[in-house]
Amino acid sequence: MESSTSGKVELPTAFEETHIDHLVDLIDRLMAHNDRIPLSPESLTRFHSRSTPSISVLDYLKRIVKFTNVEKSCLLITLHYIDQICARMPLFTLSSLTCHRFIIASITVSSKGLCDTFCTNNLYAKVGGISVTELNILEREFLSVIDWRLLA
Repeated sequence: MESSTSGKVELPTAFEETHIDHLVDLIDRLMAHNDRIPLSPESLTRFHSRSTPSISVLDYLKRIVKFTNVEKSCLLITLHYIDQICARMPLFTLSSLTCHRFIIASITVSSKGLCDTFCTNNLYAKVGGISVTELNILEREFLSVIDWRLLA
């Protein structure tokens, strides 16, 4: 991962070789910026948690990878989904209140759309620390917002 003097971070040319730490660094930087934006009632989404989860984004992603064996392509397309959802929902921000629920929804959706084998929603929910009912709701909301466009 390269960083220029402007603070811009770029993934390596062989993006499929990107380490999970690089993905987390990009997400962490975005969250740090967005956490400074005041939260307004009209910006609340289904992805908002009542409080910041105690698990770090890195540990959360490592947990998901460990228990679901998710393919790297699903982790990488999460960056595209962030852009896609922000373009379609201008008030949405990826913050410490939305990141974890967004990630588990993104990985659930992308693994079903991109992979030959994937886990059940029961497992994704258990690994993600939410109920299967809540994951089902997040998955439907996620797909609706991206207009079912799973590929970049």
